[in-house]
Amino acid sequence: MSRSHQAGREDSWEGVVTALSRGLLDGSNMYHFIEVHLTDGATIKIRIGRRLWKSLTVGDRIVKRPDADPAKA
Repeated sequence: MSRSHQAGREDSWEGVVTALSRGLLDGSNMYHFIEVHLTDGATIKIRIGRRLWKSLTVGDRIVKRPDADPAKA
């Protein structure tokens, strides 16, 4: 199962990074995305900041806690 999701402040999840991508969706701003295989078996695509995106590689664990930004675990 795959779903695209904008990470909300109240969301909580954790998983493993399976893909990194970026793109100029609006023609002028670079957006950074990761695909995460969650511990419950689902796969989501999340938009994240450039600094975190540059620090991640495929296979890294990532955690999102309520009222916090996603972070490398």
